[in-house]
This record gives sequence, structure tokens and C-alpha cells, in this order.
Amino acid sequence: MTWMHGITSAGVPYTARAATRADAPIVVGWHLLDPPSTPAGMAAALPLDGLDAHVIYLGLPLSGERAPHPDFESLLTSGIDMVTDYFGPMHEQALAELPSALAELRGALGASDDSALAVLGGSAGASVAAEVFATHGRSHGIDACVLLNPMLQLRPMIDAMAEFLPSPYEWSPAADAVAARMDFVARAPELAHDHLLIVEGSDDEPHFVAAVRELERLGIGEVRFVDGVAHPLAAWPEDAETERTEGAKSYDRIAAEWIAEATVA
Repeated sequence: MTWMHGITSAGVPYTARAATRADAPIVVGWHLLDPPSTPAGMAAALPLDGLDAHVIYLGLPLSGERAPHPDFESLLTSGIDMVTDYFGPMHEQALAELPSALAELRGALGASDDSALAVLGGSAGASVAAEVFATHGRSHGIDACVLLNPMLQLRPMIDAMAEFLPSPYEWSPAADAVAARMDFVARAPELAHDHLLIVEGSDDEPHFVAAVRELERLGIGEVRFVDGVAHPLAAWPEDAETERTEGAKSYDRIAAEWIAEATVA
């Protein structure tokens, strides 16, 4: 399989590969902020082996090549408002970038206008995928959605980061509004769909697991837990050339098989 790397005309970094046929499904995905934290890293960890699809991994805004700070630790201690200046804008910009990036890369890959479309994401990227599926599933003709170790609620994650911040985060009305937008437990009915898959690691952070458990309790989508998998799906330090983790291999197999079934015409 041959991957191509580049930047769209609107400045969105991507890693993508073409299927063997024009009318194969298209999968658009977004990476984690933990490894794999770039489009190339996502392609290395989750290549969707065995799935004949046009696969497009897009870079999240304010991360990777577009990061405002050299590393996440610097970001945490920079004094930036992590909700209104970081996670909120990242989420909104990624959503806004999708239509033009998809149109441009659909053409570059030679994908058919009639190809089935699936979205996929990990952690913060899963929040974007969930938003796209919830708000634009019908208008964009999205047939399936896969969320891996998803960030389904922003507020408990920010509160859990308190020990890494210069001071505990002080919630404001503006931050509350961002957190409400990014609360997919509260918005669970918007995600209700036969073709929603959530894959969660049993060793992930408690607030991630709790949110997935709640969607499972509500009967939203198909939920699968994978034993022994923590939040990252690639090893530290991040290197796309290293052997994939066992967790990534499991997630890749689950996602590829599920998308293949979900996008059958």
C-alpha cells in the first residue's frame, strides 16, 4: 500500500492512500493528541489493513505542523485557555476544514462521487468524527462512524488535567458553552445510528471509560472494550517506523472489518 503525504490548498496536512477501485469506500480520519498524533502516525498505527478503501487521515488544527507550541507540555504551561483557545477552536476548525479537504482529496485519489463515506477518529480526533457524524451525517452522506478511545466529554478531561496546569482550570460561561458542545454523552441521541462503533481500551483513563460506559448503557452504537489497551495507540517516543503496538493492531482489525461491513451497498 502506498501512502502520499501533503498539505491541501487550504493548509490541512494529510496522509492518504487510494483504493484499488474508484467506487471503494472513503474513510476520513483524525488522529489522537497522544501517539499517534499526526496523520502519518495514524496511517502507520491504523493502516486499515485488508480494507480496500480510499483512506484520508487529516491533521488536527493547532497540532503537529500547526501547533502553537513545540510540545504539549509547553502548551499546558503557556497560560493559554485550554478550552476556549485550544480544544474549542481545534474542534470547530477541523469541522470547517472537512468539506474542502474531502473534495480536494477525493479528486486526488480518484474516488468516485458515489463512494460510501465513513469517518473515524481517536481521542480528540474522535470528538471531531463524532461531531461530523452527529451534525453532518445526512448532509455529507456519511454511512458509518468509528470512535477509538474517544474524548466524548471535554469537561472531565480538563478537570483531570489540573495537576499538569499552572493552576486549576477556572470555568467561565464561554468555556461552559464549549464543553456543552463537546459533550457527546449529553448529545447521545444525536449519535444514535446502527453504523456507529466505539472501541475503548480497558486501561484507558477513568473519565474516558466512564463516558463510553454511559453510551453503552444508553444503547448508543456498538461498543467494544479491548483488554489491556491504554489511551495511546502507538509507543512513546512516537516514531512511525517502529513496530505497531498490539492495541493498534487489534483496533485496526476491528475497525477495518467493521467499516467493510457497514459500507456495503
